[in-house]
Amino acid sequence: MRIAILGYSGSGKSTLAKYLSEWYGIPALYLDTVKFTAGWKERDREEAMAMVSAFMEQADWVIDGNYTSFHQRRRLEEADRVVFMNFNRWNCLVRAIRRYRRYKGKTRESMAAGCDEKLDLSFVWWILWQGRTRRRKKKYAAILRDYGDKTVVLHNQRELNRFMESPFADGSTCENTSRVG
Repeated sequence: MRIAILGYSGSGKSTLAKYLSEWYGIPALYLDTVKFTAGWKERDREEAMAMVSAFMEQADWVIDGNYTSFHQRRRLEEADRVVFMNFNRWNCLVRAIRRYRRYKGKTRESMAAGCDEKLDLSFVWWILWQGRTRRRKKKYAAILRDYGDKTVVLHNQRELNRFMESPFADGSTCENTSRVG
């Protein structure tokens, strides 16, 4: 099985990727570990793209992250299932704050080594506004339009909990709408 997970910052993409990786016994790739190197330095783009491409050569995978420049179209086309984490901005902020409290001064599994958890005003601004521009919402809406037949949209924790009880059991555990928040 090949699974692509997209969604807003703080929505729980990495946590879900780890869960699905364990559930199906398949490898997971967290695109933040590809994008950054120690100290939050951006990795060379060509090197990063090669890393993602090599990972995608495996028969099965789950990939967490939005980065369009890291073969997003290919990921979506090759994925058997796509999960879009469409949580509202305030839930994402609360989740990011909780994550910060849990990992403050540490590097979580879904981040590159040497990238300690941080929560600054620019990231809060990203979660609440910049990551939800009209242009970004249109991109998500286009993904839902183009890949809707294999996409599950999760809007909140209740839907996520229900989905995690039996991922993809009926092909579309949650309402699959093109509404992008």
